[in-house]
Amino acid sequence: METLRERKKRRTREALLQAALELFTTQGYMRTTVDEIAEAVHVSQRTFFRYFAGKEDVAFAVQEMTEAAFVAAVRARPPHEAPMEAMRQAFLEGWDTIRETVESVTPVELYLRMYRTIASTPALLAAHLRRSATTEAALAHVLAEREGVDVDTDPRPRLAVAVFGGVIRVTERHWCTSEDFGLESIRTLTASYLDQVGSALTGNWRTP
Repeated sequence: METLRERKKRRTREALLQAALELFTTQGYMRTTVDEIAEAVHVSQRTFFRYFAGKEDVAFAVQEMTEAAFVAAVRARPPHEAPMEAMRQAFLEGWDTIRETVESVTPVELYLRMYRTIASTPALLAAHLRRSATTEAALAHVLAEREGVDVDTDPRPRLAVAVFGGVIRVTERHWCTSEDFGLESIRTLTASYLDQVGSALTGNWRTP
């Protein structure tokens, strides 16, 4: 059971997180300072740094949680599922869990707005790609363990993750520029693009 001290710490962290995302999405990431985030929650800068290493850390805090949940979901998929299917089902079937993960710390609408802020801010986009590479490396190790292969000598786990990650990035790019700004639209779009992977990689695109 959560103690009073633990509850207070959790609430302070969540307040800092929400304040930061609100400032990032309204006035811009580059124009927001740590002092402004701390002031919005009526705490000191020192308190902010007890919870987050810096602005980038807080900007990606929720995304880090959802990615960790996804990697765990892939690890938990039934062993008979092929790698691409395991990742696909972990993403689609775990959507409600991902939503719950987001809602446990911040409103979904704010999380979605932050997604677009990341896509439109060069410094954040570069950090996003760097962090995604770390997540993809962890995912490749999970697939290798599931399939009983050596991730360092067998290229297939990294290739499968690269394809899946590419689909996610195409989905993000499309979604960030579309008018349908709902969470469900990401799921629908991702499912649609994943369904096209086979024909995109091995099919003939030309039509008579």
